[in-house]
Amino acid sequence: MLSRRILSRGLSQVAPRYTVPRASFSQLRTLRADESEDPFPDGKYPNPPRVKRQFRDPYGEWWDKQERRNFGEPIHEDNDILGVFSPEQHTHVAPAKGLFHIGCFVAAFLGVCGVVSLYYPDKPSIPRTFPDGLEKELGGPGAVSARKPGQETW
Repeated sequence: MLSRRILSRGLSQVAPRYTVPRASFSQLRTLRADESEDPFPDGKYPNPPRVKRQFRDPYGEWWDKQERRNFGEPIHEDNDILGVFSPEQHTHVAPAKGLFHIGCFVAAFLGVCGVVSLYYPDKPSIPRTFPDGLEKELGGPGAVSARKPGQETW
């Protein structure tokens, strides 16, 4: 009876320590906020549209031609993601076409491996041994002899 009390008391103290962390109410509201509404409205800074600078006209009349922006233009809060120096978004291949190309490559690679395995000679699993230690194969009695099986010295 005493052991059950100790065990039940120990488990009730251990359980609260291993809970999954949750976002608080204010964080959930901020995470669910739409891009058009500012979660921290103070009315002093405009919320520009979320447009990646990569997709802006490269030949336009920009004040800063490298970053493709004009002087005094407000910067989005995610400028590190939307700027020119962030990783490029590749839009020239659709995902379905890309998966088709990967599948074609895998099929061609496995096909070449199959053809090679059919026509390539196998290596024997055990290397060939010679009873006289390759003396005859290396040129006869006057040649430099190899060590014979069971011989410890040269």
